[in-house]
Amino acid sequence: MNASSTPTLCLADDALFEQHVSPPGHPERPQRLSAARQGVEACAEAARAVKLAPRDASADELARVHSAAYVEQLEQLSGKSGYLDADTFFTPRSVEAARRASGAALALADTLLDGKADFGFALLRPPGHHARPASGMGFCLLNHVAVAARHALARGARRVLILDWDVHHGNGTEEIFEDAPEVLYVSLHQSPQYPGTGAAADVGSGPGRGYTLNVPLAAGADNAVYAAAFERLILPVVEQFAPDFTLISAGYDAHRRDPLGGMELDADGYAWMTRRLLDVTRRGPGHRIGFLLEGGYDLVGVRESVQHTLGALFAEPPALEREPALGSQHEAELASAVRVQRQFWRL
Repeated sequence: MNASSTPTLCLADDALFEQHVSPPGHPERPQRLSAARQGVEACAEAARAVKLAPRDASADELARVHSAAYVEQLEQLSGKSGYLDADTFFTPRSVEAARRASGAALALADTLLDGKADFGFALLRPPGHHARPASGMGFCLLNHVAVAARHALARGARRVLILDWDVHHGNGTEEIFEDAPEVLYVSLHQSPQYPGTGAAADVGSGPGRGYTLNVPLAAGADNAVYAAAFERLILPVVEQFAPDFTLISAGYDAHRRDPLGGMELDADGYAWMTRRLLDVTRRGPGHRIGFLLEGGYDLVGVRESVQHTLGALFAEPPALEREPALGSQHEAELASAVRVQRQFWRL
């Protein structure tokens, strides 16, 4: 924490992200950024905000997580329009926007690692957590959170936590770090749901076994279910892992208003998860947290959720109203995930 009693928030944003122009009717549209910006502005008085200068990720920085052939393929698509798959469009400035988004994630990581801010939020388009080492998918061209995590490790971080609360499993991020014990990848996601990955039994491979933690949940999971997942499983594992740097894949499509999800989270749920994660991770000296925007396709849901996420960094959020018991399906899902992870962690 900096010397001032008011924490500092660094913000990564760029007008170029709006030049990733969506086809008519596509849910991943520039208006999402406007909604997220409104959420940030609502918290402007709570933090001393530092706006970061934009930059592009270099080919070498991207090559830490993506194949050289895929990076070259994207370069050849610059200035063109089309689709990488049925969902993932690109327009003339999309590749440029994606490189700038990865660069913004890098600038955020540097600012936090240099101790110039306590928290960071990156308002990025296109999103990133579905992008695999050699391909884009799921609206994503480059995996920004993975680029930032590799950069933090290159700068001396020893244990990086990536928490992904997007309603969709971050298959690309998991694949990139599946054999990396220095990165703990945690995902809460709706199942079954796109992209069909993220089973509780998927725990990583080789030296990375135990450093992937998936919590697949059936549709209808609400604040109480997410809170139970945090208290019973995620927070105990995070505390044992003891990260020295944390990145959040902050998708807001688990909000009850979202058209692509089927969950029942509200903005208070995001605030609660933020605060509880903060309670655990900030026990280490100088630990800092960066949030990177992923999904979230209802504009009101995005605005409210970003506002509540940031608000929880600077003030205690209201307590959640919890049900006395969860539904049987969600209880079974959490119990299954706990059983899997007991091979590796004290639970």
